[in-house]
Amino acid sequence: MSSEEFKAQGNQAFQAKDYEKAVSFFTQAIEASPSPNHILFSNRSAAYASLGQYQDALDDANKCVEINGSWAKGYNRVGAAHYGRGEWDEAHKAYSKALELDPANKMAKEGLNETEIARDAGNDVKNVFSDAGMVEKLKKNPKTAELMKDPELVAKVQKLQTDPKSMSQELFSDPRLMTVMGAMLGVDLGVQPSQQSAPQEDTPVPDAYPEPSSKPETNTTSAENAAAPEPEKEATPEPVDNSKEEADNLKQQANQLYKKRQFDEAIELYNKAWETFQDITYLNNRAAAEFEKGDYDATIETCENAVEKGRELRADYKLVAKSFARLGSAYLKKDDLPNAIKFFEKSLTEHRSPDVLSKLRAAEADLKKKEAEEYIDPEKAEDARLQGKDFFTKGDWPAAVKAYTEMINRAPKDARGYSNRAAALAKLMSFPDAVKDCDKAIELDPSFVRAYIRKATALIAMKDFNKAMTTLEEARTVDADTNEGKAANEINGLYYKASSQRFAAIDGETPEQTFERASKDPEVSAILQDPVMNSILQQARENPAALQEHMKNPEVAKKINILIAAGVIRTR
Repeated sequence: MSSEEFKAQGNQAFQAKDYEKAVSFFTQAIEASPSPNHILFSNRSAAYASLGQYQDALDDANKCVEINGSWAKGYNRVGAAHYGRGEWDEAHKAYSKALELDPANKMAKEGLNETEIARDAGNDVKNVFSDAGMVEKLKKNPKTAELMKDPELVAKVQKLQTDPKSMSQELFSDPRLMTVMGAMLGVDLGVQPSQQSAPQEDTPVPDAYPEPSSKPETNTTSAENAAAPEPEKEATPEPVDNSKEEADNLKQQANQLYKKRQFDEAIELYNKAWETFQDITYLNNRAAAEFEKGDYDATIETCENAVEKGRELRADYKLVAKSFARLGSAYLKKDDLPNAIKFFEKSLTEHRSPDVLSKLRAAEADLKKKEAEEYIDPEKAEDARLQGKDFFTKGDWPAAVKAYTEMINRAPKDARGYSNRAAALAKLMSFPDAVKDCDKAIELDPSFVRAYIRKATALIAMKDFNKAMTTLEEARTVDADTNEGKAANEINGLYYKASSQRFAAIDGETPEQTFERASKDPEVSAILQDPVMNSILQQARENPAALQEHMKNPEVAKKINILIAAGVIRTR
């Protein structure tokens, strides 16, 4: 069962005056509650007090005010427990604290008054019981003569004389002692009424015993009447607090207006709900209406208030997380990305929500992009390029990389920055990074022949000859189309280097073994199995000059060069 279900059963047991069961149910409610709940400890404190277990009642009352130190009724519980223990000064302090928090608290006023009466009476009692001849006087007193024939009662009276601290517990547990004390004081004292009240649904249990009884009346009747305890009085049940229900009704009305986009009217009702009962849900809802209205400054103010009040009220961390999240959204609308990120992070600290996490990641990406755009400066990019060139010429490769990185940050659309940095990275033997920079340069400027050449050079160094040759073929085409073939010799030289190294003999390998390994290459096998290439090779055997004609076809030339590199075709 849930905490609320255990609580409801505890309330029913309390109303039926089955206080042991009430304690059990409230204990289970406390254990099932996802977070410490001051009302549950208050309820159990009342049940313990009704059982006369005042130390347990005090422990729960202290826990109650520890969880919610601003709840006046919690201090009523503390006062009631101290009262039951006969600790008048501590009870007085607790009731005073309750009145400080809630000056209109009727229970606190009554408790404070009765505590003062009991404290004064207690002082008189101490003086009376200090009389060495008290027992003899009581045996002669017509009001108590019969009672004092009981040895057990005499022993209790004598114990009170030697141990005044036990006075309060003994007085409340034995009505005869009240009669004895009344006789010595000259008043008629009845038994302390328990004044138990049933817990009420969604309302803290009213302060159960000991709510102090009324001031003892002066005894003007016979000894028989003086010996009879006052009948136990039924306490007036504490009025049910319907403010939460009223506030929720106002919230529902406001929600309907919100759906109709009548934000001003909704905000007014959310305000009334908050004034009726302090639950930051109403503030969060008001902030949502202000957000949709476009009043982001008001949204921020409301959410900040919700966080502050939420801390005071020890609100559910999920509600506080919502306040922080909406703060982030409001700052996002104001294009204040640093603050948006700050409050999204705070929200995730309270409660991790996938939606808020997505907003945080998006805001971080937008901030990074914004900062990068603000950093762009073509003039400073050119200065960085010249610095990089100077460092490269001097052989200071790390400084060159740093300068070209600055150039890229200042002019991220300039392909030269990536290509130049690739050259410096290659000098540092960082070939994979060099290839990445060349790919970016080619993406920015597909006609940038130098980027292709640098990429192929890095791939050859990585012994990825197939990709190097493919890159050089692309470079040859781009060079012919856009650069009048000016880089053809460099491209062809790299191509030959890549193709020859592709099938170069491995240390200790015989020519026959090299040829066998090359023949098993998938690309070589595919060429040899191509009927068209077989026809061309047959013609070349009969007429070598015919091969030169076929070499004019780029595709055929590529395949012939692969076969030459593999040693399938031998040239003199």
